[in-house]
Amino acid sequence: MATTAIDARGGALDTSHKRVILASSLGTVFEWYDFYLYGSLAAIIGKQFFTGLNETSGFIFALLAFAAGFAVRPFGALVFGRLGDLVGRKYTFLITIVIMGLSTFLVGVLPNYTAIGVAAPVLLIALRLLQGLALGGEYGGAATYVAEHAPPGKRGLYTSFIQITATFGLFLSLLVILGTKLWLGEAFDTWGWRVPFLISAVLLAVSVYIRLQLAESPVFQQMKAEGKHSKAPLTESFLRWGNLRLVILALLGATAGQAVVWYCGQFYAMYFLGTTLKIDATATQLLIAGALLIGTPFFVFFGWLSDKVGRKPVVLAGCLLAVLTYFPIFKGLTHFGNPAIEAAAASAPVRVQADPANCHLQIDLIGKKVFTSSCDVAKSFLAKKGIPYENVAAGPGTLAVVSVGEHDFPSFEGGGLSKADFAAQSKAFGEQVGAALTAAGYPAKAEPAQVNYPMVLLLLTLLVIYVTMVYGPIAAWLVEMFPTRIRYSSMSLPYHIGNGWFGGFLPPVAFGIVAATGNFYAGLWYPVAVALMTFVVGLLFVRETKDVDITA
Repeated sequence: MATTAIDARGGALDTSHKRVILASSLGTVFEWYDFYLYGSLAAIIGKQFFTGLNETSGFIFALLAFAAGFAVRPFGALVFGRLGDLVGRKYTFLITIVIMGLSTFLVGVLPNYTAIGVAAPVLLIALRLLQGLALGGEYGGAATYVAEHAPPGKRGLYTSFIQITATFGLFLSLLVILGTKLWLGEAFDTWGWRVPFLISAVLLAVSVYIRLQLAESPVFQQMKAEGKHSKAPLTESFLRWGNLRLVILALLGATAGQAVVWYCGQFYAMYFLGTTLKIDATATQLLIAGALLIGTPFFVFFGWLSDKVGRKPVVLAGCLLAVLTYFPIFKGLTHFGNPAIEAAAASAPVRVQADPANCHLQIDLIGKKVFTSSCDVAKSFLAKKGIPYENVAAGPGTLAVVSVGEHDFPSFEGGGLSKADFAAQSKAFGEQVGAALTAAGYPAKAEPAQVNYPMVLLLLTLLVIYVTMVYGPIAAWLVEMFPTRIRYSSMSLPYHIGNGWFGGFLPPVAFGIVAATGNFYAGLWYPVAVALMTFVVGLLFVRETKDVDITA
């Protein structure tokens, strides 16, 4: 029955195909739009909901907000993956979009700390948890649903439209934020930030309406009619070694590398331009948006190509290119984005002389932890300013010293200081070192006249094309790895561990490596190492799947 329906649609995209792809893709665009809004507006939201708390409470709430953003996604994959394998793809990813949409809209109307006190951050965290859980269930449902409608030989092409959605969701959120800022001006920081969240109500209504018009996946219907569906999908997926082995290989040999290439090519590149190279925030957002706009069609191209040559060669080629070229590309971004930093580093190199035992790896996953040793104070200041420096070992117990050219500036020990005293000394230290850096030619920001915008855009577009190589075919590859009865559960978990943890942790881990080494390219070792791991594991242990029968 279902097999006939699939075979009959084996030609070009017809109306039913387009409806399936549009409904799944539009809903997923909306989900990613919602998810990125919080990330893009985190600083403003923090001022609205966390500033009235004491330091300990603020730390706890920030931790929870982070967990909702990334760490919770695999749990959503488990909850909704199980539901999708038990009751169906359509209804499950309809539920996820409603949860995501309503929780996002409610963020836009939620009273702040000044209005309702500690209830404000509590409610915000609850909504963020719902968002994270819903996103964990959305992707697997959309990808599975589209793949199970696709005719043989076209699953890479069909699911590639789903792959556009994450990038387009980021693109859409940036456009809405920029447009609202231009429209409202200074009011954006006080109340205008709510507008992008409120707009999600319109997107929710459209997405739900379209999804309600859809039928269940024909592959799932056939399996259900034949009584072959799983009664315990989580047990079959993760407690039986035969399938668990595939889940582990899907994580290490496919999604982990895909995730770091995805986050490095978009989020870390944005961070690098804005924080390290000090390019204006609006210019940075426009450059990223431009690269996304140029690169987006390549999702479809590489999805189509994977139908011809295989999923594995395309994804692993993207990982290998990232390994081989990330360092020269990011050095090129510096050369064309802020050449003054290169010149200053050559003429007045900066050194940090410190006891190595006094220096810690400053990996702060939530952006709230304070590192207080004299070495950590010095390195944190320089890393946040985007200043490259050399590490020089000093004797045990020695107070750290920052040298700018021929001038030395002692740091301070902050461990026993009150919060106010630590802030005061940090300010004084920063002003002294900052003045010396300015005198040495280190720019406070990138001068627009010195930024080679076309070359920066070209390099960013190249990073986005790598993203499209690894991400365009990944949905089809994951869908084809697992049997129909446990497909939703099995593919969702490695995808969200890969993207939620390996990818989501990239910015703080990279910053910690940069702060430790003084080399602002050293953070790239994290995505390079993970991408290399995926290339090796995928090459040796993960099978090609483009010709498998997914009705089994």
